[in-house]
Amino acid sequence: MNRVVGARSYDRAKRGGPLKIGVIGVGVMGSNHARVLSEMAGVTLVGVADPDRAQRDLVGRNLGCAVFADPEGLIASGVEAVTIAAPTHLHHDLALACIARGLHVLVEKPIAPTVEEGRAIVAAARRAGVTLMAGHVERFNPAVESIKRAIKGQNILSIAITRVGPFPPRMSNVGVVIDLAVHDIDLIRWFTDSEIAEIQPQLSSAVAEREDIALLQFRTASGVLAHINTNWLTPFKARTIHVATRDKYLIGDLLTLQVTECFGFQPDGSYSMRHLSVGYAEPLRAELRAFVDAIRDGRAPPVTGEEGVASLEVAIRCLDTRAELSRPPERKGPRRVVSA
Repeated sequence: MNRVVGARSYDRAKRGGPLKIGVIGVGVMGSNHARVLSEMAGVTLVGVADPDRAQRDLVGRNLGCAVFADPEGLIASGVEAVTIAAPTHLHHDLALACIARGLHVLVEKPIAPTVEEGRAIVAAARRAGVTLMAGHVERFNPAVESIKRAIKGQNILSIAITRVGPFPPRMSNVGVVIDLAVHDIDLIRWFTDSEIAEIQPQLSSAVAEREDIALLQFRTASGVLAHINTNWLTPFKARTIHVATRDKYLIGDLLTLQVTECFGFQPDGSYSMRHLSVGYAEPLRAELRAFVDAIRDGRAPPVTGEEGVASLEVAIRCLDTRAELSRPPERKGPRRVVSA
């Protein structure tokens, strides 16, 4: 990648000094970004920005970093990179402002509220020559990484993912497709190294204003069938992945970090089973480390902005397709009941 506008900050980072980084938005996710970055070797957490004074002051006191009421103050403080964990509708303007100042940027998922705004962020980063990473943290879950290793070179047949739990009180502006299913759309694309070609969504709003139940079926361009079951109605959290290939069947629990592999299928129905090795690492820590390393090494991050936009586009297609399918058919007249 040719680095133009961002060359100055990139060169400073490459010379070996601590990377100066800031966090925009320190709600639940952003405060975790700040915590992890404050503990990371080779990184200096310069400060955090958030309009909520009480929240930004709390994070600043706990981590010993500067606090700013607005992003411009943080951007002007000498940071070389930022992570953006603000509400989704702010991602576009915040990312463009940071990129225009030559900063490397990680934007939490979804990368933007619309595909058009997501593409604009990607285009701006490309022109500026700065690193842009989409924050799909589930890729860094050790159980997910174990599954990815186990299916390498396999002929994948189907993928079934369940991501359910209780309604989050903080959620108001999006439904389960954008909040939860976009994680798994990204995993399906990553596992299969293929784009999603066909979509069959079934969505419902049981207790929330937006959809809180989603059953999503896909076919990838490579022919893999995939299914996502997600909701905010289950009283407990569950995160599981089932992958069937020609030679094995994998079951992964993303919360307990256990992955089981069934293999050696015999004509009489018998088979072997083993538990795969799953390391332990905080996914967010691994994700932010990968972002920093991509900046220092001048290489593409593990989850590019283009990939973030591609997964967002599929999620929005699920919502748009639902709207088309939910239109009632035209009634040509009253139904008549005929007795026998």
